[in-house]
Amino acid sequence: MDATPTPAAAPPAPGCPPAPGPPPTPGRPYPPVLPPAPVPASRVRRLAIPVGVMAAVVGAFGYVGSVDPNEPGHYPVCPLLRFTGLYCPGCGGLRSAHAVAHGDIAAALGSNALAVAGYGIFAVLWVVWMARAARGRPMSMAAKPAVWWGIGAVLLVFSVVRNLPFGSALAP
Repeated sequence: MDATPTPAAAPPAPGCPPAPGPPPTPGRPYPPVLPPAPVPASRVRRLAIPVGVMAAVVGAFGYVGSVDPNEPGHYPVCPLLRFTGLYCPGCGGLRSAHAVAHGDIAAALGSNALAVAGYGIFAVLWVVWMARAARGRPMSMAAKPAVWWGIGAVLLVFSVVRNLPFGSALAP
């Protein structure tokens, strides 16, 4: 190990401008670089994603409302229903969306009551999302595994009950 002292920085050569910023310190040749301060997003930018999601949902409901799923040939058949004859939790969902788009809630509940409940839950979550986005607060949708297991259990029970004779009122 050499114990010679480090030489001081030499002055700039004639005709060359001096280096910008403070002179380097021994052991730290360059000044620290700090990241730029975060720029707060404008309200329009914060609301763009929730508004875009709602535009997509309105477009999808508009399409399903104009192209009747009760007429054969417009939409594919549920593969589970086609191959097994059993109703899945989504069977009747398009007919339900069609009925909601036309304002017939009773027909929507008869086609798929779980889908109508899902539309309502989506509407509530979307309003909360918009309110939080307008205030500049992030929307967190992290759910514990128990919630996801509960949703799966509800879907399973709904599927089983709607395929049994006493649950025929839930069948589309």
